Amino acid sequence: ELARQVFNLKPSKIILIERNEPSLYKINYELCKYKNENIEIESILGSAGDYKLISKIFNEKNVDIVFHAAAYKHVPLVEINPLQGISNNVLSTNQICRACANSNVKKMILISTDKAVRPTNIMGASKRLSELLVQAYANISLSNTDNRNYKTNQNTIFSIVRFGNVLNSSGSVLPLFRKQIESGGPITLTHELVERYFMTIAEAAQLVLQASALSQGGEVFLLDMGESKRIKELAEKMIISSGLKIKTDKYKDGDIEIKTIGLRPGEKLYEELLIDGMSNKTSHPLIYIANEKFIKPEALFKEIKNLEIALNLMDEKKVFSIISNLIPEWDNTNHQN
Repeated sequence: ELARQVFNLKPSKIILIERNEPSLYKINYELCKYKNENIEIESILGSAGDYKLISKIFNEKNVDIVFHAAAYKHVPLVEINPLQGISNNVLSTNQICRACANSNVKKMILISTDKAVRPTNIMGASKRLSELLVQAYANISLSNTDNRNYKTNQNTIFSIVRFGNVLNSSGSVLPLFRKQIESGGPITLTHELVERYFMTIAEAAQLVLQASALSQGGEVFLLDMGESKRIKELAEKMIISSGLKIKTDKYKDGDIEIKTIGLRPGEKLYEELLIDGMSNKTSHPLIYIANEKFIKPEALFKEIKNLEIALNLMDEKKVFSIISNLIPEWDNTNHQN
């Protein structure tokens, strides 16, 4: 959706970097069919964690703005594959930031999630650590680090946009519920009291673009997503809007049952957008800036190097220890031996 909306702004070129071949083919085909001769579309198969590839692209193709949306984000899958999730999400963000800072990229925007706030799962913790990395690069100076790997030209503006669930996105509850309704049910609900913030894909992408225009460096932008919604109410509305009836113990002649199966490991009843409980308004009524702490670059980069070593050694205990120290608000109950 970001690519679609950027296309409508008529840039000279859009470069799509994706390691999933079917996904890259799909969006490339869609954008190219519009046949706008003034917009060049270039699709590159590759990983966001491949520094040499990313750096080559940014430098040779004179990239101005980078939107970093690549991440493993399915909470249950990342929960049972923690090292892969952390490696993919955190290290790729580090490499993207390095490549931006050592090129002429003007702005880099990290797409983050409300699950990064007081995380209770690996996915959320990895995204919070990614946020800390972006904040560190935004605050880096050549005088306060002697690690040549992190010296930069200081031209890039780094910022973060944090928001909640996007309707109909990959892994969203909406397609799952729709599929369950089509197959005759039941709809599986983890808990009757689960609440989430929701926004359409188009709304989220538009606000991400608006936030990027406001960025001056180091901001954690929050999107106003309105009131949080009960997932159960969403399920009920989907059943009724499909022309069907809800099946309950009282109304046994209903069509679709809603079945509660229990919270998944690392799942919260509700999500938050603020860590420290403070935010400031911007010139856009739906975009705010969080006032949150960050870790000094030299301290963070040292720990990221240790994290990379631990990941390469598949040392799960060491990995969790490093993340716990960097993110003290992380509830790692599910990963304590």
